[in-house]
Amino acid sequence: MDKSSVIFGNPIDNKTIKKANKSKAKYQKRFGDDSNKDYKIGFKPIDTLDYIDASNIVFADENQKFEDNALIVGNIRMGFGHYRISIAMASAAKALGYKPYWLDLASFDATGSKMIRHQNDMYSTASRISQKSKLFNKIVWEPLNSEGFKKITYNAVDQKNSELLTPIFRNIPKDIPYIATHVWPSQGAIHAGMTHVVNAIPDNWPMGLHLSEGAIHTVQTPFAYLGYKMLNGFAKKPLNGLPESELKMTGCYIDHELLVDLENDNKRRKARIASGKPLRILMTVGGAGAGFDMFLAMVKHLIPYVKQNKVALFINFGDHQHVYEKMCQNIKDIKTTNYFNQYDEFKKFVSSIKDGEASGIYAICNNDIFQAVYSTNLLMPVCDLLVTKPSELAYYPIPKLFMRHIGGHEVYGAINGREYGDSTFECPTKESINEMLDRLISDKEIIPHMCDQIDELKKQGHYDGAYECVRLAAGLKK
Repeated sequence: MDKSSVIFGNPIDNKTIKKANKSKAKYQKRFGDDSNKDYKIGFKPIDTLDYIDASNIVFADENQKFEDNALIVGNIRMGFGHYRISIAMASAAKALGYKPYWLDLASFDATGSKMIRHQNDMYSTASRISQKSKLFNKIVWEPLNSEGFKKITYNAVDQKNSELLTPIFRNIPKDIPYIATHVWPSQGAIHAGMTHVVNAIPDNWPMGLHLSEGAIHTVQTPFAYLGYKMLNGFAKKPLNGLPESELKMTGCYIDHELLVDLENDNKRRKARIASGKPLRILMTVGGAGAGFDMFLAMVKHLIPYVKQNKVALFINFGDHQHVYEKMCQNIKDIKTTNYFNQYDEFKKFVSSIKDGEASGIYAICNNDIFQAVYSTNLLMPVCDLLVTKPSELAYYPIPKLFMRHIGGHEVYGAINGREYGDSTFECPTKESINEMLDRLISDKEIIPHMCDQIDELKKQGHYDGAYECVRLAAGLKK
């Protein structure tokens, strides 16, 4: 089914169509043509996500049968963001009575998977370069992420490339409810004939990159809704936008486990601040190296506060041991931290500080991708402030300090957070973010105010997006 020549009733020019066909042919030549392969489907439990009974979809010798209440979460590993949103969807699915299955399209030995890994490698490389070269960032990276990916013609090329993903779906029943947390898993599912597809758009900046005609597009914010409704700025002339039947504003994509006791988490935050306990600050350090110098500056700035018992610092290095070692080389105090690389031990520790004490610096590393991602989820309820770039974590229900964005599309995540009041504005320099840290530590009223705002937003259903996506995929009415 061709989706490159006309997109939501908008004809695409012949030059772009030729470019799209050439791109698909290039990947087939490079990675092989597996269009006639019969990939059998099996399942493996994801031990880290045992609390939601999630099963990983893998290639097998014989097809295994999906459970009757199955719901598939289609994703790719692209940093931690899409995995994090996928876990939220799987969590909501379990809470609403479904059996979640995990489909990482980048994990297979298939042509489409190799294409995804190749593109992801290029994206990661460019992201690293953008943080080292101000000229590259200004001339190439920022415009590409804010305007290049926005064009509807960009979607035409992606749609053609995603046809390479269809063999992976050959033995997956077409009527299983399916939520994609990246556009490629959505496009691949539609091309393969899946009938209950939700395309969960992660960003607040509308882009042609995220279009997957045939799926229900969900967005987290009113700004994103109107942008997709009009396809505003996707071409030089006005375009047909998305019909209401394929566009829904759901709210933020948050795990059931983070919402179920959120009000009490905020009460504990406010009580710790009121009693003068160390402010618990959580940082999540990515593996691409983006923002490392800023993290380094923040940690150096916070160490005196840690020694004065005014701050307890938690740093999740994910599955990037080399980044932890690099920070140790630059800051000797990191070497004497409380270091966790055993997940069961770490979980016990997190439980102990829920109503207990925490002081000093804590470093967390996990080789398992699920453990690496979920360590942040475990820490969020017991920490007081999250320091993050305004990407997928910009929408999570914890007071947030925004560091500089990586890519222009993240700018509007920060704008959304500051407007709703559960976050600071974006702090783009080492000086500005350290000034903000000083203020948040000294002013005992700002974070409690954010906590109150988060409680109010929860009452309004602001964080119910994952539940809504599950209901949409399953065909349920709100």
